[in-house]
Amino acid sequence: MVLIEGGSFRMGSDEFYPDERPVHERRVDPFWIDRHEVTNEQFAEFVEATGYVTVAERELDPGAFPDADPADLVPGAMVFTPTSGPVDLRDWRGWWRWQPGAYWRSPFGPGSSIDERMRHPAVHVSFEDATSYAEWAGLRLPTEAEHEFASRGGIDGAPFAWGEEPYPGGVAQANSWLGRFPYDNQGVGGTAEVGTYPANGFGLFDMIGNVWEWTSDFYTPRHVRLSDAPVDAGKRANLLARASADEAFPATARRVLKGGSFLCSPEYCLRFRPAARSPQSEDTGMSHIGFRCAKDA
Repeated sequence: MVLIEGGSFRMGSDEFYPDERPVHERRVDPFWIDRHEVTNEQFAEFVEATGYVTVAERELDPGAFPDADPADLVPGAMVFTPTSGPVDLRDWRGWWRWQPGAYWRSPFGPGSSIDERMRHPAVHVSFEDATSYAEWAGLRLPTEAEHEFASRGGIDGAPFAWGEEPYPGGVAQANSWLGRFPYDNQGVGGTAEVGTYPANGFGLFDMIGNVWEWTSDFYTPRHVRLSDAPVDAGKRANLLARASADEAFPATARRVLKGGSFLCSPEYCLRFRPAARSPQSEDTGMSHIGFRCAKDA
């Protein structure tokens, strides 16, 4: 893990997506954070030690899906599948498929394996799976503010973790989509081994790109400004208590993902930036979602 000294920074962005607004000053206390995303090798150690069964491996409750065909109610996960050509980018169903039998150890479905991917980030991990691993390790998930502060690597206010340009000198600084989305990828096209791309100014790898990462914060459709006092990100769980009092921000079972993934493309999802955020249902893992852990300093 890497010790992050903490401090104040400008959180959010007014230049991109509405849920990143408003830019506001945020303070975080010192904390530790994993140098890289939790790998398949690390997650396997957890499963072997505890016998843990991930959400993607569990039987589905027919009562929770009354309109579904019972034949479809089998364990599995959502897997990204490139298309053969251009598609309507407004319909994500064009490149995502429900794959029975897909889970962290068989990320593409039956017959696939992680034998050659042990240093890749573990995927198909739900919020429950990630927090269970963190508790076993004596750690926790980072807050949204901690993740954003750490991902900036000491560069405050720039749109990208490395500066002003998405590809400085024409060189990708993170594992994101290169080419026309979702059919022509001139980059990795999936997860990469952790540490493949340059570390940021704090010595952290893949805070941007590779896989989206779970945080402990509940999602609200914009940042809730806490103007009455500095926010201690190391000791608060999230902003839900204050946000849920506002009818515009109801409490939901969605958490904030940070960092973007290998699917982020300037023409579709310009979210391989520190300020970017995405809502995700707690019970859903996908082939582009992973996590890393943190702890108080």
